[in-house]
Amino acid sequence: MNDSLPPDDSTPDESAGQQPEGDAGATPAQGASPDQAQRHMSARVPESVASGVLGTGIIVMTGANEFVVDFIQGLGQPAQVVARVVVPHAVMPQFIDALQRNLQLYRDRYGDLPELPKNPTPQRQPSAQEIYDELKMADDVQTGAYANGVMIGHSVTEFKLDFLANLFPQTAVSSRVFMATPQVPRMLESLQRTYQQFLQRVEKKPATDQSPGDASASDPPADDTLDSESAENT
Repeated sequence: MNDSLPPDDSTPDESAGQQPEGDAGATPAQGASPDQAQRHMSARVPESVASGVLGTGIIVMTGANEFVVDFIQGLGQPAQVVARVVVPHAVMPQFIDALQRNLQLYRDRYGDLPELPKNPTPQRQPSAQEIYDELKMADDVQTGAYANGVMIGHSVTEFKLDFLANLFPQTAVSSRVFMATPQVPRMLESLQRTYQQFLQRVEKKPATDQSPGDASASDPPADDTLDSESAENT
């Protein structure tokens, strides 16, 4: 398997195929069998995703059957979508839980995470279309990578997110994203907020009102997008 061992100061990562001490945030798909959970520990890492991409922010959108998580890299102009991960509704709470556990592991080992300055509140919240008009996205990224599981590892300076396609006959890493440690709490807040909004809509809207192809994409909150200030502070 083409995967390197983590640096000495990092929390052991299950993507290396070894059982770590403590909880490194491996999250099988909901209802996964013990055999499926074991496949997470030996997930195949295709050469095309092994090097990963660096994200400095995220946009989360809600569809009829899935969440779309776009990882933004704002180190240059224009900012670009470097990875798109498609996560079923049932898997999102597991992803959130894995992030929470890994953040706690980080705090237990290294202390509090560095904080980023708060993004300024815009006078008018741009629409999703306006946001994406300003972003660059390659054709192969636009189609997205399916993920029904996630493995998370971290060192003192960054988090590694391995999104997993847990499909027969072998689990594979469908997307690998690195994020600087200070960005991760902001990402968690965005995911939590989007999931709570989704639950509220589900409670208010009868299931029969939603057609199979109806994607109810909502405009992401202001701090789900990456502005130039947060890029400079990354």
